[in-house]
Amino acid sequence: MEESLLEFLVCPVCKSSLYYHQESASLICKIDKLSYPIKDDIPIMLVSDAKRLTLEQIEKIFN
Repeated sequence: MEESLLEFLVCPVCKSSLYYHQESASLICKIDKLSYPIKDDIPIMLVSDAKRLTLEQIEKIFN
């Protein structure tokens, strides 16, 4: 995924910035603890397709 695209993408729930997590091929919203998948270099920004992350998972990603 092109990282320049991150400048324009925000979380559809809270409108905060997203973090590109290359290992899981997803965009992470730290505030809502949601992971939006990236499939074939296309971010899937549907809340229904997002995965809820635990606090431990968030800490692992951001620490």
